[in-house]
Amino acid sequence: MKTVSLVLIVLLSFTLSATKVAAQNVYVSSEKDDSIAVFTPVGKLLTTYKTCLRPRDMQFNLNQTRLLVLCGDSDLLVEIDMVAGTTVDEMPLGKSPELFELSPDQKTVYASIEDDAVLAAYDRKTKKQIFAISTGGEPEGVLIAADGEIAYVTSEEANLVHVIDLPTRTITKNLKVGDRPRRFAISNDGQEVWVTNELSASVSVIDTRTQTVKDTIRFEISGIRANRITPVGIVMSSDNRTAWVALGRANRVAQVDIKTKEVLATVLTGKRPWGLALSPDQKTLYVTNGLSDDMTLIDTQKRKAFRTVATGRVPHTPLVAAKP
Repeated sequence: MKTVSLVLIVLLSFTLSATKVAAQNVYVSSEKDDSIAVFTPVGKLLTTYKTCLRPRDMQFNLNQTRLLVLCGDSDLLVEIDMVAGTTVDEMPLGKSPELFELSPDQKTVYASIEDDAVLAAYDRKTKKQIFAISTGGEPEGVLIAADGEIAYVTSEEANLVHVIDLPTRTITKNLKVGDRPRRFAISNDGQEVWVTNELSASVSVIDTRTQTVKDTIRFEISGIRANRITPVGIVMSSDNRTAWVALGRANRVAQVDIKTKEVLATVLTGKRPWGLALSPDQKTLYVTNGLSDDMTLIDTQKRKAFRTVATGRVPHTPLVAAKP
């Protein structure tokens, strides 16, 4: 009996240790290598998970035991066990899914389906589609409000943000923003939604109380043509003071004051920075660079890159686990 108890204690200790290590790491999806690379917080490669075809957007479940990965060429959402690093579940999606969000209770998956031009909702338990709402062409960005009742979806072709009432499954507003809107970020107080406009070198700011565009933040860099400034990725700091915006072919990220909407600085990265994630302590910004196949680590206080690491071909999304 003592031997069995000792074995159980050892196994439990190992599991907790493995989970704790996993919860400190950085995960990067590689579209061309069909894999997820796992790094330490300082950028040391630990391991690589093989997954389905063209992994892109990623999120954790609530207790960070599973990594959910959207695969654009497999038309799947797969779930990877965080400790074992193996696929344990999968759900079919529509043709060429782009990005996804989970409902607050994590029972529903909302995914933008490019080829069908819809926002589709799926039951995570039954793996069945619940409904689909038609959008403008090439839907990409998806954001679900904290109460789970409103969805925001970008249409790259229509240059719109669709505001969708989820209980009634209807579009209540079509907001005209900049050209080719891509990704979203929401302020911690829920009062502003920011959307990047790839072909307008700008970010549109939406007032969530009135569902109107209240401001536009424009990016200018000396010596770089406006058409080379192509914002896509965006992330906001936990203190609601700073937003970071990936400027694409300008090979830089911008730091923006959330309150004043002032561009505070730009920081040089690899080629075509795309995805962004902040460390739990907000001191490191992880930037995936789609054309140089690497990830830049930026010291957010010094506003300076301090390391670049290879990630695999065409890295898409960096995802950082919160501290255990």
